[in-house]
Amino acid sequence: MPMSSYVQRLRDALGSDLLLLPAVVVLPRDPLQRLLLVRHVDTGSWAFLGGGVEPGETPELAGVREVAEEIGLEVELGRLLTVVGGQRFEVTYQNGDRVAYMAAVYEAQVVGGDLQPDGTEVSEAQWFGQEQLTALDLTRFARNLAEDLRLAR
Repeated sequence: MPMSSYVQRLRDALGSDLLLLPAVVVLPRDPLQRLLLVRHVDTGSWAFLGGGVEPGETPELAGVREVAEEIGLEVELGRLLTVVGGQRFEVTYQNGDRVAYMAAVYEAQVVGGDLQPDGTEVSEAQWFGQEQLTALDLTRFARNLAEDLRLAR
């Protein structure tokens, strides 16, 4: 996944050591209450939309930006569902970089744009019913979040 210049500067100083980073997760739902998930290019696993919050950026703006960058859709964020963090939301990337995310999780509704995965971070996007989530190859982060929110039944 592309790394922001801010995170790159931290990595240059700290190497692959564990970083605590703010993040946002966006859970768009369609009229049938299905959730929009994305398949990551690097792992092939399914995940929820979202990413890092940049310095000076609010979680809400980061959520809207991340969805637009990853899949070309414009979303309107709804209520804040939860904030997650801790060991269950630590990620070790393929290059060995370790990140502990503290993530704000928002409901969302698609209000515009054309669904077009960026091909760099996201290879595919698809709507899934909650009952389908347990059968998906979800990232560890997504699986833990789905369990916390009782999305996977």
